[in-house]
Amino acid sequence: MNSYLIMYTLLSLLLLALSPKPSLASTRNYTDDTNASIVPRYSRYVKDACNVTRYKQLCLRTLWPFTIVAKNNSSKWARAGVAVTITDTKRILRLLLKTRNSSAVGKRERIALSDCRELYVDSLDNLYQSLSVLRKLDADQFQQQMSDLATWLSAALTDEDTCLDGFEETMSKSSTVRMIKRKATRCMHLCSNALALTNKLAYDGL
Repeated sequence: MNSYLIMYTLLSLLLLALSPKPSLASTRNYTDDTNASIVPRYSRYVKDACNVTRYKQLCLRTLWPFTIVAKNNSSKWARAGVAVTITDTKRILRLLLKTRNSSAVGKRERIALSDCRELYVDSLDNLYQSLSVLRKLDADQFQQQMSDLATWLSAALTDEDTCLDGFEETMSKSSTVRMIKRKATRCMHLCSNALALTNKLAYDGL
């Protein structure tokens, strides 16, 4: 009786091991199909949000991950715009810090890069202040908060624009400077979009 029970158990385990299992490909297809149905349903939200920005394609590329969460909420889109700008600004600042003792740039370029470091520190401070306010919006203080946001984001945008202006007189052919200019331009465009989204929030209200 015991030997029969052991044999039955072994056969059951063998059949279980040989039974077909869902393939990774079929699981992936299901996931992709699910995502494919979700994205178009929510894509109009990010398109509507980015419609007020100057750099629409950049806005769509950087903000679409927030679509499902933000939907048609102007304050969430403004917060997302500032958040991605902070991420990019920190990335630029790290690059600028790496160039501090670089021998690959000339004297004028080093001065311009040094100025940019100071400007981006100030820009980052303004962006963090803006994000802090966007996280605690209050109906009773809304107008003052919107005024503060416009001031800080405009200052951040001016800082980043001034950084780029500093390179105009250098005429540098350095690959390091060209890379910084390219990334700083993108960051400035993100900041411009964040300001536009905040202005939309000021118009829409809470």
